[in-house]
Amino acid sequence: MTPFRSFWMAGYECADQLNCFGHRVDLLTDTGHLNRLADDYADLYPFGIQTVREGIRWSQVERRPYQYDFSTVGRLLTTARQQGVQIVWDICHFGFPDDLTPLHPMFARRFAALCRAFILFVRDQQPTEPVVVTPINEVSFLAWLGGEARGTSPYCTGQGWPVKYALMRACIEGIAAMRAIDSTVQIMTTEPLINVVPPLPPTDTGVAEAARQHENQYQATDMLTGRLCPELGGSPDLLDVVGLNFYHNNQWVFDFRSYLPWANLDPDPRWRPLRALLAEVHNRYRKPLVMSETSHPGEDRPHWIRFIGTECGAAIRAGVPLLGICLYPIIDRPDWDFPDQWHKSGLWDATCPGQILQPGQVPGRVLVEEYAHALLNAQRLAEPMSERQQLDWRST
Repeated sequence: MTPFRSFWMAGYECADQLNCFGHRVDLLTDTGHLNRLADDYADLYPFGIQTVREGIRWSQVERRPYQYDFSTVGRLLTTARQQGVQIVWDICHFGFPDDLTPLHPMFARRFAALCRAFILFVRDQQPTEPVVVTPINEVSFLAWLGGEARGTSPYCTGQGWPVKYALMRACIEGIAAMRAIDSTVQIMTTEPLINVVPPLPPTDTGVAEAARQHENQYQATDMLTGRLCPELGGSPDLLDVVGLNFYHNNQWVFDFRSYLPWANLDPDPRWRPLRALLAEVHNRYRKPLVMSETSHPGEDRPHWIRFIGTECGAAIRAGVPLLGICLYPIIDRPDWDFPDQWHKSGLWDATCPGQILQPGQVPGRVLVEEYAHALLNAQRLAEPMSERQQLDWRST
């Protein structure tokens, strides 16, 4: 059965990494979420959202090696319990402590120790509720950002694979550390769902290279499940829910990186329906899925969520065990690298876009009404799987 309290979910941007300029970001604070926890959770009630994604911010929890401050995690737990909200936890969203990078020889050991301390703390506060954890968010993207694009620590080029390998080693060791304490912890990945296509007119070389890059999106999950690099100790038992992050620019041409337009009146024949991509993942892993992140910036937000509702509804009716859709971010967020630029991608806009927050300043909330109406319509388009459907799927 589903481990989630609600099918529709809300994600609060919790990035705490070093940005491309070497500055530490803290979007849980910058979006005002930490100052408005109770109000933010209460605002979800009209939309039937009772499950949220939150991050613990590793860089804040472990300022000194093996010394942990879970006070903010405790605040999140207490407020969620008071508001009837379930939290799905990111242990490492994008940030690491100042003295660590994925290429540090102690990275995996430090991460496993953090995971063990985290689950001990959570179980002390919440002894019986289901615990769903994403150990490391978007390993594929993080490996590219830090290992190829110099966008965050370790600021490398040509090191995407070593960074990915190190992150997955840490992820697998972290899961083992948590399950040694609590075997009921459920693991949800959150990897980008992409489609890579050849340029037109297609050539044999272009088709082969696009297929190779498309296949590479599964490397992290294949490591987790033991299909790839079995020396890391991966196994299908380490994965409970496959989380997939899908945005408007997740389908592209491999060579010059142009994006396939999703809303074009004359659709590109290389664009693949989201329902087909979801079915591809399900057929590969035979695990339940969650749309763990989706949103669109600006005025196309209502159109995008209607598109998501239509495609996810079709996938569910086709038998894909989709257990949820997470609006991410639910609150507008500033850019990591240019904090005076806000993305305008939330169900709520911040009241201070276009400026850098001053110390102590907390953004307000303005509901994007057209997006809200579209969301309510999308919720009718994408009905959650019934218990009968879930049982039927599990019996196959």
